[in-house]
Amino acid sequence: MSLNIAVVGLGSMGYGMAVSCLRAGCTVHGVDVVPENVARFVAEGGADTPLADRLPELDALVVVVLNAAQVENVLFGDDGLVPHLKPGALVMACATVPPDFARDMEARCAERDVLYLDAPISGGSVKAAAGRLSIMASGSAAAFSAADPILEATAETVFRLGDAAGAGSAMKAVNQLLAGVHIAAMGEALTFGMTQGIDPGTFVEVITRCAGNSWMLENRAPHVVEGDYTPHSQINIWPKDLGIVLEAAKSVGFDAPITETALAQYARAVDMGLGAEDDAAVAKVYADRAGLSLPKGKS
Repeated sequence: MSLNIAVVGLGSMGYGMAVSCLRAGCTVHGVDVVPENVARFVAEGGADTPLADRLPELDALVVVVLNAAQVENVLFGDDGLVPHLKPGALVMACATVPPDFARDMEARCAERDVLYLDAPISGGSVKAAAGRLSIMASGSAAAFSAADPILEATAETVFRLGDAAGAGSAMKAVNQLLAGVHIAAMGEALTFGMTQGIDPGTFVEVITRCAGNSWMLENRAPHVVEGDYTPHSQINIWPKDLGIVLEAAKSVGFDAPITETALAQYARAVDMGLGAEDDAAVAKVYADRAGLSLPKGKS
């Protein structure tokens, strides 16, 4: 029997997850603050009935918004959805949030007899559209059982990290530390290479076959070479995500100087007006300081 679900947040990641659930045979209601995103999803087969009329029938609510404040607003704000869900329904929360916040949301959902799966995602928009995400999940056995069809539809790899919320978000923070640092390091290395007479295209050709490579470098550096900063993952997410890392580090007295340095580069990129560009645009920070001209293309 197909699940009746709603996906809240039809950005690059949420849209791909919603379409993946459609392919798996679920009835999917798409919700987004941008009406065009909803209309596009309905045209692809999404449910076109008002969600408010269907909330008591939902088996699961998949929340793919930007931050903790948005998650809380969706679940428990003035028009929060959790009070309208049936007992035993599932909230699968995919945003990058502090671990303590995830634990709080799980407890508040439990008060309403609603299951909560702490399920941050990784993989980017292309893998989201293909149903091949990596999901770092933690929650009760009942929450995992309720989420299994959604996880099967949206993920290539599901890491089951614990029987309570918080562990998934903690692992996502570790991932984001590395991912954010790797992208900033890509921008630094590529532009440093330019100061040494190394063309960005040559940089990508050589480094992606050498020990200095990383998944993020291999994925993002070609955007710089092509001059294409169409946002698959915006600069804007990194001050938030690395801020979560540093907040968690501070809470246990852990020093994270490399993260702090990377965060400063993204903050500078935002100040330069690059926040809505692809995060590969962090290379522009280094290029600006060095007086370099990066390859031209789409902005």
